[in-house]
Amino acid sequence: MSDKVELTGMVLSAVPIGEYDKRIVLLTKERGKISGFAKGARRQNSPLLAAAKPFSFGTFECFEGRSSYNMYQASISNYFEELSTDFESAYYGMYFLEIADYYTRENSDEREMLKLIYVSLRALEKKRQDRKLVRRIYELKAMTIAGEYPQCFCCTGCGCAGELTGFSFEKNGMLCRQCMYEFHGEKLQESTIYAMQYIISSPVEKLYTFTVSEEVLLELERIMTRLCRTFIDKKFKTLEIIETLQI
Repeated sequence: MSDKVELTGMVLSAVPIGEYDKRIVLLTKERGKISGFAKGARRQNSPLLAAAKPFSFGTFECFEGRSSYNMYQASISNYFEELSTDFESAYYGMYFLEIADYYTRENSDEREMLKLIYVSLRALEKKRQDRKLVRRIYELKAMTIAGEYPQCFCCTGCGCAGELTGFSFEKNGMLCRQCMYEFHGEKLQESTIYAMQYIISSPVEKLYTFTVSEEVLLELERIMTRLCRTFIDKKFKTLEIIETLQI
């Protein structure tokens, strides 16, 4: 017999199943990432019509089966409607959902990733920062939460914590002035190093509280592009669109 459960989370994806149903993937506070069905969600008079869409955040009441869940009721507190009216931000938001889907697992504690996706979508809506900066902050913090990120607080060559001046992709981390020559590191501005340290170490709630110069953003983009290729073994459809359109 199925048990009733109440879950707080966000819809990461929703695809049509049959004539009227949808298969959904939810990132939840209580159960991590789960998959399930929203029966009748494609009917015009369905109470789940709006809830069974990507970006929907709220409380979902479900029947828990052996291998999946069936959503029967939802109370949505945020649809992130502004993203639907902004073509470019919407693609960034969908990319963020794909990253969250890639990194999260069922029955794992995914509360930090859920918070990250929520505040990142809010940052896209507020438009106080360049979308490109929001993207790079999100990518690095998602890697950090997943436990695979570069060493940014000491030299990966000698272990010293002072005079960090560059980055080594070979060593996956920062280098001091002396080790830069030995390991052929890429020189970075001090502000770029500080930005990466801040992203890795700060609480999710304080991530989107700074801006950077164009030069620093370009360095962050260069580093994060290579790190994503190193750590993420999947091609994301929305990222291909973002890079094709160069938005």
